[in-house]
Amino acid sequence: MPFVSVIIPTFNRSSVIIRAINSVLNQNNKDFELIVVDDGSTDETELILSPFIESGKIKYFKHHNRGVSAARNLGVAKASGEWLAFLDSDDEWLPNKLQEQIDYLHQNSTLNIIYGQEIWLRNGKRVNQRAIHQKFGGWIFEKCIQQCLIAPSSVIIKASLFHEMGGFDQEFIVCEDYDLWLKISSLYEVGYISNPIIIKHGGHDDQLSTKYVAMDMWRLRSLSRILMIRNLSAEDKENVIETIKRKGSILKQGYLKHENAKGFEEVEKILQQINY
Repeated sequence: MPFVSVIIPTFNRSSVIIRAINSVLNQNNKDFELIVVDDGSTDETELILSPFIESGKIKYFKHHNRGVSAARNLGVAKASGEWLAFLDSDDEWLPNKLQEQIDYLHQNSTLNIIYGQEIWLRNGKRVNQRAIHQKFGGWIFEKCIQQCLIAPSSVIIKASLFHEMGGFDQEFIVCEDYDLWLKISSLYEVGYISNPIIIKHGGHDDQLSTKYVAMDMWRLRSLSRILMIRNLSAEDKENVIETIKRKGSILKQGYLKHENAKGFEEVEKILQQINY
């Protein structure tokens, strides 16, 4: 049984999927299995992966297109490792990624989730992160409220914790990671490795963050739900409510401008629930 099950979800990424796979296969620590879940690709993904499949270097599963959450969850269902790691098919790991996280885990054995710093490339050029993107370890729920602090490609998480949280919410077409980290950080301490362990590639048209502009609507849904499913401290509850008010106010203005009555009404409903 491998220590870590690595899961790569992919959809029509034949041009970059090999880079992601090789970044896992080239890890210094080899105690893993690699699972690729093809979310209904219509390009040459399956063809170019056939040598990896036939050699047993990867376990390959394909289903009809259902979104990244369903693809990751399917990978977890097929996994046998005690720990899980995820890698988006347009990102890559640095060679010591797994080893650094396993070493960190041995020094902090009470932790059930660890993430790390990233190198950002946009269209092949290095991009400096802004101050608002600063990352933290420990009890980071307050930080996770404000933004999606944790990159899925940088995470290693105990399988039992993932199942306890119910996995990625398949109703979320975006911000499914924000939603999961919010649930986890409201209950558990999060480990953090401050040096880069992954490379995130941005700037391409098929990024979900560029396809769906109203991402804060999904964050608003997650924030409103965390108020219902968690018994938060007074301070955490106030932080969530204030964030809902701030994001909700901005969204309402946008929906009014673009005459989106359905979106406006949903925001109004969420605000009414917190007695806005």
